[in-house]
Amino acid sequence: MSKIVFFSIPAHGHTNPTIPVVTELVNRGHKVWYYSFLEFQEKIKGSGAAFIACDEFLPNVSQKVLDRKVGKDFAALIEMIADTTIALDEKVCKELREIQPDCIVSDSLCFWGKLFAKKLDIPYICSTTSFAFNQYTAKLMKRNFMEIWRMIVGMPRIHKKMKLLQNHGYDVENFVEIVQNDNETDTIVYTSKEFQPLVHTFSERYAFVGPSIRQTSPIVNDKKDKTVVYISLGTVLNQNRNFYRSAIQAFANTGYEVVMSVGEQTEVSSLGNIPENFTVKNSVDQISVLQATDVFITHCGMNSVNESLYFGVPMVLFPQHSEQRIVADRVAELGAGVQLKGKKPNDLAAAVAEILADLSYYDNAQKLSKTFRNAGGAAEAADVIMAKIEERS
Repeated sequence: MSKIVFFSIPAHGHTNPTIPVVTELVNRGHKVWYYSFLEFQEKIKGSGAAFIACDEFLPNVSQKVLDRKVGKDFAALIEMIADTTIALDEKVCKELREIQPDCIVSDSLCFWGKLFAKKLDIPYICSTTSFAFNQYTAKLMKRNFMEIWRMIVGMPRIHKKMKLLQNHGYDVENFVEIVQNDNETDTIVYTSKEFQPLVHTFSERYAFVGPSIRQTSPIVNDKKDKTVVYISLGTVLNQNRNFYRSAIQAFANTGYEVVMSVGEQTEVSSLGNIPENFTVKNSVDQISVLQATDVFITHCGMNSVNESLYFGVPMVLFPQHSEQRIVADRVAELGAGVQLKGKKPNDLAAAVAEILADLSYYDNAQKLSKTFRNAGGAAEAADVIMAKIEERS
């Protein structure tokens, strides 16, 4: 029996892909501890791992705040990483010395897991739920002026936090060392080689295992002759009533059956009269819905795109920030979706019509689906973790 410790940030898109991996490890007879947040307690315990809450060490950080920092305010992200690492230092280092794990698996944005592994000389694997990033793929990040400006003015704050980490015993020279893996770092990436941009620039230490998809039954479509359009802007930056109203205008009383997920913070009643061909909910089981979907209008979060392509569903692409734009650009480049040209009803209707009229979008989504399904998923990720442990023993 091996002992494995997981770390993740308080975000569904970063936690969900790891749950089937933890389940796989537990089913193989290994012991898993998972440092996370109370919002995910039930899900993590359900996987068979021992759950350890970190909420008190990362106060007042909702997933929405975290997503804003990741996507738009890099200096604030580094500050949060440093402060959280230092706040957790005494507790976690003491517990890790007691557990004596054979390996730490930490999310690519949960840098405190990486820092603890380095400080205590514990074998480390990076878990990447976005595209893998290095000096080459980072250039694909099309940051807008405000994102660049925030990074420039935030550099003094970043340097200050680096010195604070060094004073607490963390051997880090600069922030790049924290946020970017090199080709010697073992890294699990939850997509396929075929979908990863510039895949040739990554070493064999990067395991592209494909999406880690929870198995579930598809929703039953009683109107099998109808085209199903699914609309979701994800779990975070989803309060966009004007967009939802445009979608209602675009597809009301058409031949489409429309399923629209508007997020927990959006009152469905605020969207006005809901047409008969619409099902509008605060949340849906996305994996079940996608299995009966013909076109997905998406914000281009990596998890949503992975799930869509896993089931061979072409997309209308509506990214909200720079990281999502990279994903959208890759989908469009591979011919599995179209970029939304505007937010008016006519724009939405035209984009869906284009996908339905051109079978190449469906064919290309199906090709990528095959690469995802053949990549190995949770079982392959578990094999990578065990190989790392055996390499050290």
